[in-house]
Amino acid sequence: MEKNIRSILATDCGSTTTKAILIEWTGDEYRLTHRGEAPTTVEAPFDDVTVGVRNAVREVEELSGRKLLKEDGLIVPATGDKEGVDLYLSTSSAGGGLQMMVAGVVKAMSAESAERAALGAGAIVIDTVAVDDGRKEYQKVERIRQVRPDMLLMSGGTDGGTITHLVELAEMVVSADPKPRLGVGLNIPIIYAGNKDAAGAVEKVLENRVDLHVVDNLRPTMEKENLLPAREAIHDLFLDHVMQQAPGYGKLLAWASRGIMATPNAVGEIIRTIAKQRNIDVLAVDIGGATTDVFSVFGEVYNRTVSANLGMSYSICNVMTEAGIPNILRWIPFDLAEEELRNRLRNKMIRPTTVPQTLDDLYVEQAVAREALRLAFEHHKSLARGLKGMQTNRTIGEALTQTATGQTLVNLLDLEMIVGSGGVLSHAPLRAQSAMMMMDAYQPEGITTLAVDSIFMMPQLGVLSTVLPEAATQVFERDCLILLGSCIAPVGTGRPGEEICSLRFRDRTESIKNGEVRVFPLGLGEKAEVEITPARGLDMGAGRGKPVQATVDGGVVGLIMDGRGRPFAPPATPAERIRNLRAWMKALGLPLPSEG
Repeated sequence: MEKNIRSILATDCGSTTTKAILIEWTGDEYRLTHRGEAPTTVEAPFDDVTVGVRNAVREVEELSGRKLLKEDGLIVPATGDKEGVDLYLSTSSAGGGLQMMVAGVVKAMSAESAERAALGAGAIVIDTVAVDDGRKEYQKVERIRQVRPDMLLMSGGTDGGTITHLVELAEMVVSADPKPRLGVGLNIPIIYAGNKDAAGAVEKVLENRVDLHVVDNLRPTMEKENLLPAREAIHDLFLDHVMQQAPGYGKLLAWASRGIMATPNAVGEIIRTIAKQRNIDVLAVDIGGATTDVFSVFGEVYNRTVSANLGMSYSICNVMTEAGIPNILRWIPFDLAEEELRNRLRNKMIRPTTVPQTLDDLYVEQAVAREALRLAFEHHKSLARGLKGMQTNRTIGEALTQTATGQTLVNLLDLEMIVGSGGVLSHAPLRAQSAMMMMDAYQPEGITTLAVDSIFMMPQLGVLSTVLPEAATQVFERDCLILLGSCIAPVGTGRPGEEICSLRFRDRTESIKNGEVRVFPLGLGEKAEVEITPARGLDMGAGRGKPVQATVDGGVVGLIMDGRGRPFAPPATPAERIRNLRAWMKALGLPLPSEG
């Protein structure tokens, strides 16, 4: 089958825009050849998602000269060299995407596992209910009744464990009598992924009241987490229940060569594919107007989180509230009063589609982006962690080190690539601005490759990776991923002005001082052998003061030496802050704004 696929059309139906891409076999590899977009039409007055799909595909048709549309749909499979495509795939987050509620017995254990399962399947988790979450039962019942999710995931108890609490959860659901967001008169889908011994009792309580689906336990034992069956059930129900009720999706499903995938789930697929093929740990982010999604693969463990209140337009005031004005101001390279900053951000919230008009406006927006990325990353680290409640046998030496259960899986020294996506990162006027935002927000440690998604085609490539992984990888690396360069940052801090490390690069040795940022020329497609020797007390991953040899990737920005220390502490006074920020911007070749 793979040998016969020479043309692929893929669409992503977003909340506001539907994007279409055409991928073709060029003789020795797959490449992106054309792209089109159009407004999404899932809401009134159209109430038909396929109208937007046809409009986006029509643009591709006009640009490519290939006939793609027929009266009742798309031409699939191809009927000639310039007529139709061999494969049509689609993803969707239109209509608010997949919205779920999860319930568990213990908030920090089974409910957290349920949250990881839902997030990994591409859902937005509206709320998490647990027996021990601190709310009274009537409050939980009222909350379940109000939120109207697309589906609910129930979990709790190890196999052979508690039954009573799970029956109580089921009775609570019956009391709430929840209705699905889409589909008038339909029973809400509920996935039960708890103690298998309690499944019969739960089924008896929920019988004929909900659309119940029983799958294997998320936590069969304290030491094991089994998320795949629940994630597969979520995906199937998303197609069969949620998508079928959304306007026009029945037609779109009939057009597609494979089932429609939730957009975040598709992004996760391409991130996992890249991590597996390159055998690296990866962190990726998609920052939007209302939400920020973070994806990671550490040690082959995949995690995704969505910060539904952190974004660059609709949610910008939430970023201001959660981060605080001082934390945003620390990234602004000119003097700005707190009240002026508040007014600028409030204006952005009530006019979410506006774009920065001046260089000062741009740097204010990018300062907010740093804090949104940082806060979403903190949220991600809190969920991407080992299992709580797991019993471990430890030696005395291990007991004195960080081997506690429930600790985060995110290890920045092991992280090898950060991929940024979303308007503020992908469409920054200068690529060095994207690099600076990611360096400031994530504070990468050791050696980390920085990259951005050029035009946000990761969802389409994600769903393609489930059918043709080779094609998805080729297009991702050649047309989607733009390497910015490698960032080298020793862990630890030093005194102002003293040497933090030395860099041997291209037969010369450079001294990097504490507090400075320097960029060395290393272009796109180039690699270089480097040796970094950190100062005493600082670490590059081999131990304090021990040198590290590595091969680093170049990029459109170059090889970046970040000598600001880890953890990075911005200057306390506004004058020193502005002076340092302007020096770092100058090092990256960025234009300087007015000073006040």
